[in-house]
Parts: sequence; C-alpha cells; structure tokens
Amino acid sequence: MLDELIRQIQFYQTTPHPCSYLDDQNAVTAFVDPETIIPIGTYEELSRLGFRRSGSYLYKPICAQCNACIPVRVPTANFSPSKTQKRCLKRNKDLSVKLKKHMDLDQHYALYAEYISNRHADGDMFPPSENQFLEFINHKRDETQFLEFRLEGSLIGCAVIDILPRSLSAIYTYYDPRLSSRSLGKFAILYQIELAKQMKLDHVYLGYWIKDSQKMNYKADYRPMEIFNKNMWNLIE
Repeated sequence: MLDELIRQIQFYQTTPHPCSYLDDQNAVTAFVDPETIIPIGTYEELSRLGFRRSGSYLYKPICAQCNACIPVRVPTANFSPSKTQKRCLKRNKDLSVKLKKHMDLDQHYALYAEYISNRHADGDMFPPSENQFLEFINHKRDETQFLEFRLEGSLIGCAVIDILPRSLSAIYTYYDPRLSSRSLGKFAILYQIELAKQMKLDHVYLGYWIKDSQKMNYKADYRPMEIFNKNMWNLIE
C-alpha cells in the first residue's frame, strides 16, 4: 500500500547547483512536490528510502558523479553512549529539557539568528532572516515538536524533531554558540536518542553523513549506526 502511494507522488529535480558541503562539486536534488499532502506513514517510508525534510520539502541528493551524502540512522535499542558522550551528558545535567508543540517565536528566532551568524556565516543560510526561519524551522507538520534546552530559565538550545510512528527524525538543532564547552549539538543528539528509546521508537534519523565534510562527519560518532546503500540499511559497529 505504501509503495503504491509513493509511486503516485510527483517528484521533481533541481538543476545542478554548488554543493553546500564539498568544494568544487555540483549537486542535484530530487524533491517531492511541496503541494502534495504526505501522510505520516508515507513520510516515514520516504525516510527509510533516504529522504529528508527541510521546511516544506522532502528531498534526496541524486548527484550523478558523487555519492558522498550517505543517509544514516541510529538503532536506539543497540545504542550505548561512549565515555566522551557520557561526560557530555553529565556536563549538561543542570539543563531543563521540555518537549513543546509550539515555540516563542521571538526567543527562538533570536537564538537561531545568533547561531547562524556565529557558526555558519560561510554557509548558504547566512545572513539569517525571520522569513527564512519561518520557512525552514517553523514550517512544521503535525508530528513536529521542539526540544527546548534551558539554563536557569533562559533558552540556550532547541532541537526540531519529527516524531514518526516507528522513528524520530532529527531535523535541525541551533544553540547558543557562546556555550561551546557544553557541546550542545552533541547533547541534543544524545537526548534525542534517549527520548526515542523511551518512546520505544526503533531509529533516530540523523540525515546525511559526509565523510569529507567537517560539518557533517560528526555523525559517525554515534555507534552503532546504520547506513543506507543500494536500498538497504547496513549496520556499522
């Protein structure tokens, strides 16, 4: 039934454009017609096939000359944090974490803008704008929620997640760049894995792992993980 629904979806592809992660590379992306209503079960099946969500788009790289973007997911039942990851969890025990369906726009945009300006000033999301934020972060589906990280009541981080029937998809994380000693990006992933485990979800989708991209190769730290190749998920210890 799901296969039939996916066959009925209209897909498009972009023209070649500069890759956001690898220098001197062009990228081509396939994406679902953003006007199409995608039920949650179909969304999860597309995730299983290597698609990701960004704002209103479900997309997948289809570069003819490059296969560096490898979809990865963490099997929650098998995951155990490393010593370094345990230290990160301990370092952030003083944080208050809440799962929320809606956000305070002013607080979140201010944090997002600071994060983009300090951590990604060389990327295609700079300079940040409120319209960009609304289209990318606050364009949510029914299954979208926001994991807020607060220190003494102040918002210092947020992980945008989609909670699917059998998995959790990590959409994006932004945090206070001044608190680098806390490793908030790492903490956010560890918290999502633990949350998915508590919810008895099978996997956490982390997006694309790119070995030669410093921005994306950190995902290899969460082991065991599964990588998607030739329509199969393979476990990497």
